[in-house]
Amino acid sequence: MGVLRRLDLRSTTPSAAEVRRLFPRAAVDVDVAIEAVRPVCDDVRDRGDAAVLDAAERFDRVRPAGLRVPAEVLATALAELDPAVRDALTEAIRRARLVHRAQLREPVAVEVAPGTTVTERWIPVERVGLYVPGGRVAYPSSVVMNVVPAQEAGVGSLAVASPPQVDNGGLPHPVVLAACALLGVDEVYAAGGAQAVAMFAHGTESCPPVDVVTGPGNVYVTAAKRLLRGIVGVDAEAGPTEVAILADGSARADFVAADLIAQAEHDPMAACLLVTTSVELADTVDVELDKQVPVTRHRDRVAEALAGQGGVALVADLDAGLAVVDAWAAEHLEIQTVDAAAVAARVRNAGAIFVGPYAPVPLGDYLAGSNHVLPTGGTARHSGGLAVSAFQRQVHVVECTDEALADIAPRIAALGGAEDLIGHVDAVEVRAR
Repeated sequence: MGVLRRLDLRSTTPSAAEVRRLFPRAAVDVDVAIEAVRPVCDDVRDRGDAAVLDAAERFDRVRPAGLRVPAEVLATALAELDPAVRDALTEAIRRARLVHRAQLREPVAVEVAPGTTVTERWIPVERVGLYVPGGRVAYPSSVVMNVVPAQEAGVGSLAVASPPQVDNGGLPHPVVLAACALLGVDEVYAAGGAQAVAMFAHGTESCPPVDVVTGPGNVYVTAAKRLLRGIVGVDAEAGPTEVAILADGSARADFVAADLIAQAEHDPMAACLLVTTSVELADTVDVELDKQVPVTRHRDRVAEALAGQGGVALVADLDAGLAVVDAWAAEHLEIQTVDAAAVAARVRNAGAIFVGPYAPVPLGDYLAGSNHVLPTGGTARHSGGLAVSAFQRQVHVVECTDEALADIAPRIAALGGAEDLIGHVDAVEVRAR
């Protein structure tokens, strides 16, 4: 039956716990990785730039001439960027700005009683560190997905870090540098892995500390975020990428197979789940995979991911299918069914939902305007994708007149007395006399 293992769930609707057991993700032990990155992060705290450079030499097999990328290198990278790539990035930036600008919130003032007003304001953090991975491939799209919401949030100081590369003389990949320049970001560092997160969190001679770190990365980047959370704000922890496809008999098998392959080529640990009401579709997808996998560029990586974390769940109907995909809570969820929009409206748990046969995940990766930094590992049950709100803090501003305070003073006295916090009561009563 092709490369995907198959489970027939048509006679039952498994619980959320059973779904996670039946369709596991690749095992990623962040706690173990924390112990590996702890000495690296401590070294960066204690020795600054030298520790980051030493770590680059150890882990990236190249020692950059310096951490900060010179301005002329950024300008050259942009000048030499393939015009077609520049055009695509420009359009990606335009679309992302439209989507993320719409997320901005105006202050909201609520009069809770005559003379007492609470105003909710959203204030941008002062400085952010944005991580762009650079392992198997370069990710200029991740530059866009991190920088645009930070800029739209009103952050005044942005720094980007991306791993130094042997083939680029110890600098990050040229297309990543070009994307930074295109976005007007001139503070870019040749630093990757846990050492980059520690550089942002603790600060070094070259890089002042930041308030928030965002961006996807490998397990060591994730471990460093978990370790340093509290010293610095972080976005959601990113694990191996994943896709779920909910499909009925109307779906095209060649589309479904291509979308599974597209996700699997990211990482041998990628998870790919097809949930369908149609045995015929499942059979035809297997045939398509047998045809498409051998001719795809990263066939070994794809085959490993599909064999390790690929699967098909046969379900009795779309209600059961929705229960399965909600329980699995995928980073990316495609809906390829009749009346896909109505089905998508019923989904509760997904990082991003792609509706219909012509909205594949790669559209969201690059040019939908949505953000592709999304929750993985089932965390879409409680977390969302990277957004403007990640770079802003909610602040309540409280105003009260003397008359309004005097009016509410007896109730404050009652609650303060119940908690035995008489100083609280006195602080009000001294004003209300």
